[in-house]
Amino acid sequence: MTQDRPRDRLGRPLPADAASDTPPVPSVDGVSDGDVWRLAVSLMHEGLPFHAHEVCEARWRECAPDQRALWRGLAQWGAARTHEARGNDIGAQRVAARALATLGESAPPPPGVDLESVRADCRRLAR
Repeated sequence: MTQDRPRDRLGRPLPADAASDTPPVPSVDGVSDGDVWRLAVSLMHEGLPFHAHEVCEARWRECAPDQRALWRGLAQWGAARTHEARGNDIGAQRVAARALATLGESAPPPPGVDLESVRADCRRLAR
């Protein structure tokens, strides 16, 4: 993600002249699927769901066609968690429901990707 202006921890744009102590979204160029997954989970644990969304979206845009639904669903999970963190419960519910539908269409995940925990979290958000 190219940040043309500073953002807060949840990805909301700040005024162009504002200082931001939010870390940049890490690049996933040349990173294995398993490492992208571990990075996304780590970012979630650090309270950076927008960053997790962005790394999954970056993988979705560059992965093999048979893996696109998986990474799109994981990106949607990150977006749902971002909405939740921003206090937008309706947005979180809607995006989590889309993530569940997308993940239902996905190919099996690479080794180490805990799709069941993502689905459980999306079901929690979609209620």
